[in-house]
Amino acid sequence: MSLAPFVSSSEKVVYEMLKLAELKAGELLYDLGSGDGRILIIAAKDFGARAIGIELNESLVKRTIDKIRELNLEDKIKVIHGDFMNVDISDANVVTLYLTERGNEIVKPKLEKELKSGTRVVSHNYEIRGWKPIRIKEVEWRRIYLYEVKK
Repeated sequence: MSLAPFVSSSEKVVYEMLKLAELKAGELLYDLGSGDGRILIIAAKDFGARAIGIELNESLVKRTIDKIRELNLEDKIKVIHGDFMNVDISDANVVTLYLTERGNEIVKPKLEKELKSGTRVVSHNYEIRGWKPIRIKEVEWRRIYLYEVKK
């Protein structure tokens, strides 16, 4: 089930999302609806993180895998072709989202159930209703919301 159309985030927004989340080398990032993989690639290449992307669109998955191979990042990035609602994300340190308000509403119970305390969730442009962001940053007329799971 698609919870958002594919719209890529600019590299500047991606960097700000990952900086806001304070992503560290060795941490595990999940990008739910990973599109063309740019968040995964920047997380691995520039932040030293491990990254898993989950994407429904097969052509975007293939494009991402080709780019990962080209950059020799296969040991740091995995891409799953499928519905992120059916993938266990409980080992995440950081989760990134660029869904719609409705998409965030649908994924919220999954995040609450699966993520451990201290996991950071970064949402591009759309709030997660009912959660209080710990920081909000404006970048290129967009908002980035940072949340921390508390249990």
